Amino acid sequence: MNGTQVLINLIGGVLLLLWGIRAIRTGVMRGFGSDIRDFMSRLSANRLTSCFTGSVLGTVLQSTTATALLACSFVASEQLSLSSGLALMLGADVGATIAARIFSTGVSGLWPLAFLMGYLLFNFAGDERATMRNSGRILLGFGLVLLALQQIGLGVVLVGQSETIRELIVAASSEPIIAVLTGALVTWIIHSSLATILLVVALASSGIVGPEAFLPYVLGINLGAALPAISASAGLSVEARRLPVGNLLFRAVGVAVTVPALPWLRQWLVELSPDPGLQIIYGHMLFNLAICLLFLPTIRPMAALLKSLMPTDVLDNEDSWAPRRLDAALYETPSVALGTAARESLRMGDLVEQMLADTLTALKGNNLALQKNIIENDDKVDLLHESVKLFLTRLTKGELDSADSLRAIDIITFTTNLEHVGDIIDKNLMDLVEKKSRDNLEFSSEGWQELSDMHHRIMDTLKLSLSVFMSQDFDDARELVARKDQFRALELKSVELHLERLRSSEIKSIQTSALHLDILRDFKRINSHLTSAAYPILDRAGALYKSRLVKPGK
Repeated sequence: MNGTQVLINLIGGVLLLLWGIRAIRTGVMRGFGSDIRDFMSRLSANRLTSCFTGSVLGTVLQSTTATALLACSFVASEQLSLSSGLALMLGADVGATIAARIFSTGVSGLWPLAFLMGYLLFNFAGDERATMRNSGRILLGFGLVLLALQQIGLGVVLVGQSETIRELIVAASSEPIIAVLTGALVTWIIHSSLATILLVVALASSGIVGPEAFLPYVLGINLGAALPAISASAGLSVEARRLPVGNLLFRAVGVAVTVPALPWLRQWLVELSPDPGLQIIYGHMLFNLAICLLFLPTIRPMAALLKSLMPTDVLDNEDSWAPRRLDAALYETPSVALGTAARESLRMGDLVEQMLADTLTALKGNNLALQKNIIENDDKVDLLHESVKLFLTRLTKGELDSADSLRAIDIITFTTNLEHVGDIIDKNLMDLVEKKSRDNLEFSSEGWQELSDMHHRIMDTLKLSLSVFMSQDFDDARELVARKDQFRALELKSVELHLERLRSSEIKSIQTSALHLDILRDFKRINSHLTSAAYPILDRAGALYKSRLVKPGK
């Protein structure tokens, strides 16, 4: 086998390794994404539990990038503080080293068994049993990783016969900064620190050069492992982007401190194990464990520093409402994708809230300039709705667990209702504003007070609706539905009072009668769309009747 064939086989093994790691991560996120999200929310209350949570996730997902994106979504939605997120990332870095240790234990010969079990689960579970299918995907990915490690091991032995490659590795390792930068660059390009560290383990185990030559590369791999999360979160809010930047700073400081201590570290690793591959693994683990222990007490000052270095975005330009977080790269982590879509939905809610607030002002003062602004905001609502809908439609083409599938449907339904509210304001209420202005009409003081009271009630309902949509709280959902009945009673009362004013020949009431009743109708429709956010929560809890109709014969 010539050198070109050896290199092609080695590259093929690395690509197979990357694909196997991706298959495991995809299976875990699609099959158990909602469980992972619940696990994070329960065990991320303080720095110690956050660190433990991160170590578990880093081991299971075998990817600090996937863990970082999950944590970013929690930080962005304020379900996780930045300090807890930083602690979680320190734990995830340690967890990733545990995954590397598992794959370096010499279990590569089990790949046929992993393939067999994975194939059976994936093909015979049925489409309706997504969890079992994704368990099969995880086993298939595990088998691919083991097979890839065998392939890489064979390729590395042949590559090691090249004197040129041996001299290049030794020459670079004699310049630690160059070796660190090389390791960081390769890891960023491959987008997997696990794959890169396993490749280095294979090189060290082959005896090409002593394991001490690879330690600077290990430091570079740890530095480069923080880079994919930064590029993957580039389109997210600044609150979310602080987390991977903080993780990079932790690693950079750790590398800067460790480089001068490399001679002592080499000697210590030799005493820990005579096996060259294990020396690399132990060096990798000790570095991340030391970083965790060193910086865990300092996460609050680091969080404060990140907030000062990366202040919250001020979005005051016209393009700021364009969807900017719906990145197709997030499809690999459905929980993060759903969280991102929910965040965009909240932006729709902010726009609708502004439209509703401006509607009352436009009705009161016949403000046609404000009417134009409301119409422009409805165009932004339509843009966000279409973007969220298409993003989630593509996401649901993959295999999601039942909880994530239901959440995707809930988000689409909620954004559709917000879009309908925007249309009612734009197409109906703004026409009424124009009619009132054109005919120079004026409401009676009593009639205007009734409309104002109902408008304030709708504004409160919108705030509660947004809260219910994000929190999924059962008690708040019950309160939201109860407000619908209260609003219906308020509407009927307003109609009765309006008719009384008509019977008493109140001139302003007579002139604005059709206008008043049309506004009541549109307010009622808006309120119904907003309260619908509660129905999925109550329905899944069995708190809704199947029908409001009385059965025949009763």
